[in-house]
Amino acid sequence: MRRWRVFRLGAALLLGGVACGLGLYRLINARTFQVFGTLVASVPRADKVIALTIDDGPTPEGTAALLAFLGKRQVRATFFVNGEFMRRYPEAGQRIVQAGHQLGNHGDTHTRMIFRSQAFIGREIETTDDAIRAAGYQGRIVFRPPYGKKLLGLPWFLRATGRLTVMWNLEPDSASGVPQTPEGQAAYVSSRATPGSILLMHAMFDTSGDKRRALDLMIRALATAGYRFVTLDELLQRLPGDIHSSGDRLRTRERYQ
Repeated sequence: MRRWRVFRLGAALLLGGVACGLGLYRLINARTFQVFGTLVASVPRADKVIALTIDDGPTPEGTAALLAFLGKRQVRATFFVNGEFMRRYPEAGQRIVQAGHQLGNHGDTHTRMIFRSQAFIGREIETTDDAIRAAGYQGRIVFRPPYGKKLLGLPWFLRATGRLTVMWNLEPDSASGVPQTPEGQAAYVSSRATPGSILLMHAMFDTSGDKRRALDLMIRALATAGYRFVTLDELLQRLPGDIHSSGDRLRTRERYQ
């Protein structure tokens, strides 16, 4: 009897551990939920608008190709940049701003910010803010977690410093099951886009040009369906006022060192 009780207790602990692990995994990877603060993955709108967001970089070659592409199609986007690349290639960041696009914060070193100290998180975010400001960007700086990963510490910091977490609901070049061809990615977006969608593309490191070709097909198809592309600030302008009232830095860096 005692052995049976021990067995049941061990099984219960094992099942509890598995359930806890699955819960943490889901929380880390959640696209539409975080424990603290405000998160958006899309903004339901009556008008047909979509926010194009581009993660990582910038690099001189990728920036030049994307700005030429977007300029030709008269599309403005939001670039979620890394601080280390902004410092390495400051002219690339400046060119994005001068072309009228929005800059967002994607962490300094593109490191997953789970099980990290508040000091580490603060440095990753605020050094990137500094690089974005040095490029001449004056708007509010929104944040996207590297790899979309978050747990408790990162959302806590974001809420404490008045920052908005921006995720996405369309990810054609990274979602499982999507054919990784320009046509396959464009078909995925065209069939799933809704007014207020946030589209994520990793087009900065696009040496083959396939992602720009995919974007071209998406832009053409969505324009035919009556959509237009906007920056995140334009997309977010109809959210509740308290989201816009907070600044992008409410604490000084010294508190996190």
